[in-house]
Amino acid sequence: MKILVINSGSSSLKYQILEMENESCLVKGLVERIGEQESDIEQESEGKEYKNITKIKDHEEALKKAMELITDPEYGCLKELGEIDAVGHRVVHGGEEFFSSVLIDEEVIKAIEDNAELAPLHNPPNLMGIKAAKKLLPKVPQVAVFDTSFHHSMPEKAYMYGLPYELYQKYKIRRYGFHGTSHRYVSKKASEILKKDMKELKMITAHLGNGASLAAIDRGKVIDTSMGFTPLEGLIMGTRSGDIDPGIVLFLTRKGYSVDEADDLLNKRSGVYGLSEMSNDMRDIRKGIENGDKKAKLAYDVYVYRLAKYIGSYITVLKGLDALVFTAGVGENDEHVRMDVCNYLDFFGVKIDKEKNTLLNRKEGIISTSDSDVGILIVKTDEELMIAQDTKRIFKKFQNVAKKIEV
Repeated sequence: MKILVINSGSSSLKYQILEMENESCLVKGLVERIGEQESDIEQESEGKEYKNITKIKDHEEALKKAMELITDPEYGCLKELGEIDAVGHRVVHGGEEFFSSVLIDEEVIKAIEDNAELAPLHNPPNLMGIKAAKKLLPKVPQVAVFDTSFHHSMPEKAYMYGLPYELYQKYKIRRYGFHGTSHRYVSKKASEILKKDMKELKMITAHLGNGASLAAIDRGKVIDTSMGFTPLEGLIMGTRSGDIDPGIVLFLTRKGYSVDEADDLLNKRSGVYGLSEMSNDMRDIRKGIENGDKKAKLAYDVYVYRLAKYIGSYITVLKGLDALVFTAGVGENDEHVRMDVCNYLDFFGVKIDKEKNTLLNRKEGIISTSDSDVGILIVKTDEELMIAQDTKRIFKKFQNVAKKIEV
């Protein structure tokens, strides 16, 4: 069974073909700068790389180009598009409608559109990818996998804000959480590495990329997560501020900032980038620290402090901790962040093995000491595989229903 996974952004389209018999990736590609004068296309399959610069006007054309490359005799992996059994789409926001992945129909598309105001930067381009795929592959079942769905197990006390209840009733203002597909994948993978059932574990997963979030997972169910109504809340991130006093926004607007200017400031010019005045990339921050840059050191210290403080609070609500999992770009590749965060947590019996932490950098495995009360792990996230697994499961259900109708 072959599944096409699509992750459609505002001006980009990422795709993979996965063979689900052995869960291997046959091809992966990326189209960037869609709608601009020059668009970048790259694809890799069995060691063969394709790169080109051309003009691609919209997501439909981008996907059409991807389809051509997937079936290209030299660079592709399929002889014909008919080999694609199903398509899985990453959708950022499912609102309160979707508690799990679903087969896409017109009602689902309408619901994704209705939730667009909750994720205006993400849901509209996600829909572009869905509509393009439905047009180019009209007979192929399509599945939506929502970033928010894994967090729907949170209790009200975790997802409600201290605002008038009418705002929740009227606008659905509440904590939703994001990166759910990643948190779900790495928590499952961590339990396999630890050789323990998810239902036995109290776990904190740390998705640390340019965007960053934590999830407190109690026996397989999320009870809290750091991102909120939007992906702006929580940890300090590459360019996002994370938690701030909301009065700061009011203060800035009174000083003349427009809503759009405040939005740009908090989402694109804050976080590690804003504090360091250098970069949002931890590799650049590390070089700055080594060169004695005080702002780089400040940005790093604030980043690590906020991360450790959040983890400590989640250990409290979990009433203990069995596993701490680091994933995504920073989590998988920055041994300094992992070490310094864990040093804050030694009070909780979190003991990181310095040698394992260094040796397993960029790899996967357990990096805690033998006498640590908490298992510390690096797990490589694979959101595309998680989407493909969900798509396969729902496709099988779809097939079974279709067979019953025929009978």
